[in-house]
Amino acid sequence: MAEACSRKLIVEVCNAKNLMPKDGQGTASAYAIVDFDGQRRRTKTKFRDLNPQWDERMEFLVHDTESMPTEILEINLYNDKKTGKRSTFLGKVKIAGTTFVKVGAESLVYYPLEKRSVFSQIKGEIGLKVYYIDEGPPAAPDTAAESAPKPAAEEEKPAEENKEEKPAEENKEEKPAEEKKEEEKPKEEAKPKEEKPAEENPKPKPEEAPPVPAPPAEVENPPLAQTDKPSNAKDKIIETASKTQELRINDHELRSLVNDRSRSAYDLVDRMPFFIKTKNQTDKDWDQVFAFDKEGLNSSSLEVSVWSQEKKENEECVENCLGTVSFDLQEVPKRVPPDSPLAPQWYSLESEKSPGNDVMLAVWLGTQADEAFQEAWQSDSGGLIPETRAKVYLSPKLWYLRLTVIQTQDLQIGSGSEPKVRSSELYVKGQLGAQLFKTGRTSVGLSPTSSANPTWNEDLVFVAAEPFEPFLVVTVEDVTNGCSVGHAKIQMSTVERRIDDRSEPKSRWFNLVGDENKPYAGRIHVRVCLEGGYHVLDEAAHVTSDVRAAAKQLARSPIGLLEVGIRGATNLLPVKTKDGTRGTTDAYVVAKYGPKWVRTRTILDRFNPRWNEQYTWDVYDPCTVLTIGVFDNGRYKREEAGKPGKDVRIGKIRVRLSTLDTNRVYLNSYSLTVLLPGGAKKMGEIEIAVRFSCSSWLSLVQAYATPMLPRMHYVRPLGPAQQDILRHTAMRIVTARLTRSEPPLGQEVVQFTLDSDTHVWSMRRSKANWFRVVGCLTRAATLARWLDGIRTWVHPPTTVLVHLLLIAIVLCPHLVLPTVFMYAFLILVLRFRYRQRGPLNMDPRLSYVDVVGPDELDEEFDGFPTSRPNDVVRIRYDRLRALAGRAQTSLGDVAAQGERLEALFNWRDPRATGIFVVFCLLASLIFYAVPFKVFVLGSGFYYLRHPRFRDDMPSVPINFVRRLPSLSDQIL
Repeated sequence: MAEACSRKLIVEVCNAKNLMPKDGQGTASAYAIVDFDGQRRRTKTKFRDLNPQWDERMEFLVHDTESMPTEILEINLYNDKKTGKRSTFLGKVKIAGTTFVKVGAESLVYYPLEKRSVFSQIKGEIGLKVYYIDEGPPAAPDTAAESAPKPAAEEEKPAEENKEEKPAEENKEEKPAEEKKEEEKPKEEAKPKEEKPAEENPKPKPEEAPPVPAPPAEVENPPLAQTDKPSNAKDKIIETASKTQELRINDHELRSLVNDRSRSAYDLVDRMPFFIKTKNQTDKDWDQVFAFDKEGLNSSSLEVSVWSQEKKENEECVENCLGTVSFDLQEVPKRVPPDSPLAPQWYSLESEKSPGNDVMLAVWLGTQADEAFQEAWQSDSGGLIPETRAKVYLSPKLWYLRLTVIQTQDLQIGSGSEPKVRSSELYVKGQLGAQLFKTGRTSVGLSPTSSANPTWNEDLVFVAAEPFEPFLVVTVEDVTNGCSVGHAKIQMSTVERRIDDRSEPKSRWFNLVGDENKPYAGRIHVRVCLEGGYHVLDEAAHVTSDVRAAAKQLARSPIGLLEVGIRGATNLLPVKTKDGTRGTTDAYVVAKYGPKWVRTRTILDRFNPRWNEQYTWDVYDPCTVLTIGVFDNGRYKREEAGKPGKDVRIGKIRVRLSTLDTNRVYLNSYSLTVLLPGGAKKMGEIEIAVRFSCSSWLSLVQAYATPMLPRMHYVRPLGPAQQDILRHTAMRIVTARLTRSEPPLGQEVVQFTLDSDTHVWSMRRSKANWFRVVGCLTRAATLARWLDGIRTWVHPPTTVLVHLLLIAIVLCPHLVLPTVFMYAFLILVLRFRYRQRGPLNMDPRLSYVDVVGPDELDEEFDGFPTSRPNDVVRIRYDRLRALAGRAQTSLGDVAAQGERLEALFNWRDPRATGIFVVFCLLASLIFYAVPFKVFVLGSGFYYLRHPRFRDDMPSVPINFVRRLPSLSDQIL
């Protein structure tokens, strides 16, 4: 991109709101200074306005498009010196280059102003539009390189001219420091530009990395002419290293070093030795790379043979061997990146029939870090079969599309020859692809209760995936006549985008088109926008791996890096038969975190496969979950009918990042358990290495204080039922897109990873959730038993100590809270040594798969709607009714307690309420005369009295509350 075109960054400074008055007169005269890549611009001053409106457009030259994401755009607001005694700071905003969007996707974003120091008094926000434009190629690269530092110096002139207008005394004080900063910026910008030729092959980012994080060099035929390139590159690297020692490493450079794949690639997995070779011949160019697993080699030598095919008169192909070359494996050289590729050599083919032939090839021992490994013919993965190669998939970017149906006018109901119906019921239907949503019904016609121009004011929310569908179709349906009044098509390319609720999108009128006889059927008033302030959930909320908003402008900076090493599996069970004689497993692993899916290569016909592949993800929130699933590949072999098979699930594990210590490697083996129609089955174990690294503890702790979801989920929330529908719609969209990838990621794989069937009824899940509730209530029951033991004097010394504690609380009430928190502190500190040392795995006992019955399993694996006979469905329905009856009774008991208290204050039982009124009057007089400490002490002693002074019957307050009326007797 840097060589093909030039790029400009456009910053539109629109306005600011609620600024802090700084001129001593209750107002401020604000102007903004925008800095980017050594270039500076200044807006005009808006005098005495706490809500200034600038609407100024500024252009900045992007010197290097590849390093633009690492740049920082900084906007500083100041109060003009001309209106006050001194120039004061009003706030600043820093925007990372990763949030810059291309022209056409920009929107007005309000950024809260940040403080310069802890003691700064800053408030307000500034509205900006930030986007970039790619233009045609520059005139000459040399000229552009020479003039790169010039804009930074040229753009300083307007700022200097404005400063000359200020008083002379202020110029004397500020000019030396400002000139020093201005002189240093071009120098600092010039140094990185000189170093860029040494970085011609930049490292890939984690989001764009290939499936195996090796340097993504193209597998080229290594001719002899390329042998002199590595020396030049090496010299440049040495020069760069000597220069960078003089420069200070900033945060972005430090982050790039942390993400340097060559420094830390494959440190979580074992280096797997592979035997790799490429070959070439004089008049035939194969350009092929072969990788053989060293464990699969059962010979001490390598033999390379060249064959030719000849057709005879009977059109039969005859293969002739042109010769062979042998290599001793003990003498094969080793190559470890970043070493340069091994230069190929000519070798004579040994042949008795046709001597004199030569072959050019290179043979070396490498690892999976070798750049040639990605394009190699791999022996353990079935060669070059696409379905067995490692791949990285990206989920489509999802948006919420909000369609607000306001009203319709001039509807042409019925045909021209038919009279209009006296009254009709209409509704509006919106359709985006396969999604269909409807508004409520409203009447229109001549009746007094109906309106001639029906109004809805209802929102229809869709899930839109990039690239978007071409049209959103809005149709007005007539329920009375059972026909369509007309429809309108809205181009998705014209839909406005917004990132918050501060500005409503513009409403538009669209003409409704009927059938061929009605080119105009009225018009409809709607408001359409793409909601970028929401995060579109495409997975279950309790196992979500991404919480970022859809709009790029709202993206936060990553707080850490997640590295996962998929090492291998052991003791896998066979899931299919090979050649009808023996069982086999062709296993591969799928890992999903955020929008990035990774898939390892398929190891064919092994029960103890070793992948040793390492992947990385950026982490934006620590309270997220990594999902890893193991599958058997059933798609790489085509069946007789020409349809691919299905991948079989072997097991799944999840790792919650918040349970991991930072900068620590967790190397564990997890049991793979899968639930089958025949019951739970242990399929083997998988070995995973995980590391969650974070460079800043402050950003990690701050993440716990911020809301989980973006702001729009709280200021304009979606209903639970609507959110559930949209979540399953997003799941279907993601599944369809990944299924259409090449090679496809199967539907069964995506659904198993996303847990798309968690909403389906299951007796097993209901029991599991019930026992989870019981487990939580066990703690309260334990506390109640402990109190009852004290109250009944089971252990007299403990009861005496509680009496003393009660006296201390009454005499020193100010020590209650300190004592409670100190007690909690001591308990937590003592339990630190018993904490969980590693991440937990799927728990079969917690999932209730150990004691699940066959009928319950058959019910869980049954589709929706059911396909079982009526007798089986009737039995299951009766069982469900019995379970729901118990839950219904429990819910009724809980509701009755609240209704009794409400009835006490609503005089539903006049006598009971009258007794309570007299009790309240007497209690007020008693508490007026008796000190509160005495009451607490007396109540505590009465509660802790010895059992011999206690009655076996329920107490008076309990009897009184139980006699209060509830609404249970009013339910039919």
